[in-house]
Amino acid sequence: MALILVTGAAGGLGRNTANALVDDGHDVVVHVRNPARLTGAEDTARWKGVVTGDLADLDEIRDAARQAGEFGRFDAVIHNAGTMDSRDAGTVNTVAPYLLTALMDKPARLIHLSSSMHRSGSTDLRRLAAGTASYDDSKLWVTTLAFALASRWQGTTSHAVDPGWVPTRMGGAGAPDDLTAGHQTQVWLATHRDVTPNTGGYWYHRQTQNPHPAAQDEEFQARLVQALESHTGVALD
Repeated sequence: MALILVTGAAGGLGRNTANALVDDGHDVVVHVRNPARLTGAEDTARWKGVVTGDLADLDEIRDAARQAGEFGRFDAVIHNAGTMDSRDAGTVNTVAPYLLTALMDKPARLIHLSSSMHRSGSTDLRRLAAGTASYDDSKLWVTTLAFALASRWQGTTSHAVDPGWVPTRMGGAGAPDDLTAGHQTQVWLATHRDVTPNTGGYWYHRQTQNPHPAAQDEEFQARLVQALESHTGVALD
């Protein structure tokens, strides 16, 4: 049994991921922006706990990290929360995973949700501080962050996952990919030991793919971490 945090778990892929993990017998802490979306009796009893906070706000990210820290060290953290809103994409999709990781005890496994659209992202990190990052930019950056963390700490692995274009509220009803397959890779990476590569993989439906070359560029990784440290005022180490 593992203790696992899933961000953005009020619905969609995050909720499906959390449900699958609980069904497999794991203790799951869910993060939601709006606790009013957890209103059923099942939501009271099913989860190990609930963390709340708007991941578009740096202060609320910090508070979410504090809340999560009350549960101790997680076996896995799945950074599922995301938005396509260009006003918040950089913060929710990239800064929040960075800041939560920097402020929390290091888990055994980090899993970051990417997107095939990361291949259209920009390496212009001035967009981070300016708040002008596109969705594509933010997904390139969080993929890069996943690889930057892959060998940073002994005892912590890190991966990026493309869940596919699936029919969720974000993806839209006409999205062509399989909704169930959209969460299965995250569950597998969070709970199975027999994973190759052990760290630093870019995954789509439990198969590795080649990401944007910049994501594996150690110089760009270093520049991204430096930009995130400067933007948040919090260092990784």
